[in-house]
Amino acid sequence: MQTVGTPLTPEQSDEHLSPIAAKMFLPALPEHIQRALLAHSQETQYPIEMVLEMAIAGFLDSEAITFADCHSEYVDG
Repeated sequence: MQTVGTPLTPEQSDEHLSPIAAKMFLPALPEHIQRALLAHSQETQYPIEMVLEMAIAGFLDSEAITFADCHSEYVDG
């Protein structure tokens, strides 16, 4: 979450997972899940934060690609 007076960098926004958050989140997952996500990241050439975001958004809304287009009943819009 952004604090008042702290501008977001171009690679960060309130609608996307930041690279820093992804690097913090990934180690919390079971090792076999980490390996699968990292393998998909390499295979698709997408950054790991994008792969994590797509996985979570797809769980919440099967038609969503990223958090920006996620319109799940579980997410405040």
